[in-house]
Amino acid sequence: MTRFAPLLLGAASLILPATAEEQRPNILFIMSDDHTTQAVGAYATLLKELNPTPTIDRLAAEGITFDNAFCTNAICTPSRACIITGQYPHVNGVTDLLGRIEPPNQMLPIQMKGAGYQTAMIGKWHLKVEPNFDYYKVLPGQGKYHDPEFRVQGDKPFGKNLITHEGEHSSDAITDSTLAWFKEKRDPSKPFFVCHQYKAPHDMFDNAECYQDYLADVEIPEPPTLYDVPDTFGSIATRGYQDELMPHIGTSIGSRNPRRSYADDLSRLYPEEFPADYDFQKESEVRNTKLAYQTYLKKYLRCVKGVDDNLERLFAYLKAEGIYDNTLIIYTGDQGFWLGENDYQDKRWAYDPSMRMPLIIRYPKSIPAGQRSDALIENVDFPALMLDYAGAEIPESVQGNSFRKICETGEEPADWRQAAYYRYWMHMAHHDNPGEMAIRTKTHKLVYFYGVNYDGGYATPPAWELYDLENDPAELNNVYDDPAYATVRDQLKKDFAKLRETVGDDGSIHPKCEAVVQEFWDYDEADRKKAIEISHEYKARREAELQSRKSRK
Repeated sequence: MTRFAPLLLGAASLILPATAEEQRPNILFIMSDDHTTQAVGAYATLLKELNPTPTIDRLAAEGITFDNAFCTNAICTPSRACIITGQYPHVNGVTDLLGRIEPPNQMLPIQMKGAGYQTAMIGKWHLKVEPNFDYYKVLPGQGKYHDPEFRVQGDKPFGKNLITHEGEHSSDAITDSTLAWFKEKRDPSKPFFVCHQYKAPHDMFDNAECYQDYLADVEIPEPPTLYDVPDTFGSIATRGYQDELMPHIGTSIGSRNPRRSYADDLSRLYPEEFPADYDFQKESEVRNTKLAYQTYLKKYLRCVKGVDDNLERLFAYLKAEGIYDNTLIIYTGDQGFWLGENDYQDKRWAYDPSMRMPLIIRYPKSIPAGQRSDALIENVDFPALMLDYAGAEIPESVQGNSFRKICETGEEPADWRQAAYYRYWMHMAHHDNPGEMAIRTKTHKLVYFYGVNYDGGYATPPAWELYDLENDPAELNNVYDDPAYATVRDQLKKDFAKLRETVGDDGSIHPKCEAVVQEFWDYDEADRKKAIEISHEYKARREAELQSRKSRK
């Protein structure tokens, strides 16, 4: 089913507007930043009883919820680029936060306009260059939570025409802006394609003041692996030889990681959330973790609550205008997020808490209410679905596929994908995650930590991990070396290599990195011995870096 070409669109790929008789839906694509499934009530997790998302839950009850929707790279800019282009990061060129999709290559809005849709992009954009939409009002970069500025069209070059919403929280301002577009700029003679995209709940989690009392007196349930993970989790890549890299791989909730932890960051940013005499350097690891986790989750969920309440406002307007049921509504996050599991913060990992995206779709004219699907969906599929519903052409450049049939029948086509591809490229940047790639099926996940940057340097120990998702959905028992899984492991490795070919990740964009990928692919005894040497070397390197950092303060 895969089709793609490195080049994107030409004018010839645009098609004429569809006729009114086709009754094409309006399309409202809603995306929050870092809103993970664990914080959506419809996904029935540890936090379900807190009920942070009643509006989104109603959307799920009236449509279809996907349990196996995944991003191909759990970081903001690459995920958004995948959705705009329908291509994997190694094809569209956006593998990290520095990437951009130039206006002529912004496939999705171009095709929508060609199909006769009025297009608008409002909220977080994060692709640096000008959006190729009929209308846009977007945050500069990450944007601000309070008093947000927006880039709009105007006489000056892109980025120079600014509007500030003084005294407002970004979630309120983004919703106000979308409502203003509907009231003042919408052309009722055309179907609309609106991207409504929140900054929340991206860290740091600066909620609106009106939510400050929400959950204030509630003890947030703790994940079972908040304070410790079993020895069976991970590998030398994530733990180091004899756990020597545990402080240095993956940023932490508590003070495990001396370079970056929420115990440090949140206590400085939000001292009102901590005891008056709190000093994380003087507290025990357990107390640091407990206090940081409670602050983290309360701030995060307050931002989520703000999103959910604003969606209620937006949906109320659509209902009042009589266009709610004629609108294909898609709700998602740009990737998952760790909420304390394994003492990890942020996203990036190839494990499910960060790789999985919430995906809820409502369109009562053709999607039955109350459905769930375990089909493997990737974010490169999102634009193909939207173009399908719009009656627009899906260009050959698009690698994803429409899953409209799954939405409408709950059944997978016979040739639907049976494995999802993942790759995180930003080796040890920001949150101390090694370079990694993975193949995920419905039953297993094989993760390969190759552990180098684009130039093949700054090495962390390479390793492989295999998880049996049917028996170990939390991915806590690495069975890569278990003889009982040897057949599964070897077959998955073959499938993994084939999948890389299918999606076009041949390593040619970073050949020095690819050389390391190939060097440790077999992972024989010589590779394992070298991994131990690399672990020792990296420990010494990181400790020297931390000492240097301490000396500069």
